Amino acid sequence: MEKLPKIALPFVISAIVLLILLAKSAVTVGSGQAGVLYKTFGGGVVTDEAPLGEGFHIVAPWNKVYIYEVRRQEIFEKMKVLSSNGLDIQLDASAWYKPDYANLGKLHQEIGESYLQRIILPTIRSAARSVVGRYTPEQLYSSKRDAIQREIFEETKKIVDDQYIVLDEILVRDVTLPPTIKEAIERKLKQEQESLEYEFRLVTAQKEAERQRIEAQGKADANKILSASLTDKILQDKGIEATIKLAESPNSKVVVIGSGDTGMPIILGNQ
Repeated sequence: MEKLPKIALPFVISAIVLLILLAKSAVTVGSGQAGVLYKTFGGGVVTDEAPLGEGFHIVAPWNKVYIYEVRRQEIFEKMKVLSSNGLDIQLDASAWYKPDYANLGKLHQEIGESYLQRIILPTIRSAARSVVGRYTPEQLYSSKRDAIQREIFEETKKIVDDQYIVLDEILVRDVTLPPTIKEAIERKLKQEQESLEYEFRLVTAQKEAERQRIEAQGKADANKILSASLTDKILQDKGIEATIKLAESPNSKVVVIGSGDTGMPIILGNQ
């Protein structure tokens, strides 16, 4: 009985060591994550194999696994940039990005876990300065917001695509101008809008006047043609037709047909 503890002691020690090794060897990769394996005695970062996917993994205790978020992420950035005429502009933007899953090992080996600070943010800032510097404050405030957003995205993407990073989109959230410049632009835009409205009303009035002139000219031409076609004989016939219609009326008593000295009176009566 006295020897039993001495016999059991190696087993206890072995179990403890085994538990420690298992604890150091067990790696759990969470949802939306991937692991980059670093082999201490096997050439360092593994770049020729796929990263470790979600779930439980056993690795050698002397190796290490670096966990990366591989879902799409968003970063917000406020930047001070200059317009084409040297005015300070504040640009609020956000970027949607994620690491290139297939090249996660290369990303870790060449850039590291802080790739956001080392690559993405400096590139966005540089692209924003370059793009905004091509436009005036008025263009930034009004009509060029979409163009600025697209150009910043395109310039940033050209760089980060070679850095094992996937850039999905860059969104320009807000462009803040100096208050005095903003007020001046708003006054100018208001004046331009009022001018356009006045020009529209003027053109509308001119078109209406032209329409009325054409309509009046058409009526005058029609009357002229009608007058030229009405002879004395036609007028006399029309008068007779009208007189007969009046004579047929039950209320008519006497009708005289004639015009001037040439007319011949005719008396029609009702009984």
